[in-house]
Amino acid sequence: MKLQPDQMDTLAVTGYDADWIAVNGVRHKSSLMLSALGLLMPWDKSHFDQLQDSDLAQLLALKDQGIELIVVGTGAKLRFLPPAWLKTLQTQHLGVECMDTPAACRTYNILAGEGRRVAAALLLQT
Repeated sequence: MKLQPDQMDTLAVTGYDADWIAVNGVRHKSSLMLSALGLLMPWDKSHFDQLQDSDLAQLLALKDQGIELIVVGTGAKLRFLPPAWLKTLQTQHLGVECMDTPAACRTYNILAGEGRRVAAALLLQT
């Protein structure tokens, strides 16, 4: 699916399919993290079940970059982060929303287009 964000002065998801995500027109064939503040990096996970405590640390580190909300794309279907992770993120004043990856792409674009300090952690299940 091709997406057209309202605002292009930030990183935006411009398309996605089951095995890729395009950011500002460039296709990425692996899971990734991106933010409205300029972060774009691969995420070395290909399935929700691979998440480990080190991934929680990566999410927490986003706060140091000024992020206030993290949208987590959990792949083809909605999954929820472990309750302990949600509690830790909440105590650090980081909002988190979990949804399937296509919904996360759309939600990230809307929030980034509004100028929110948002990041997306997007899983592709290949």
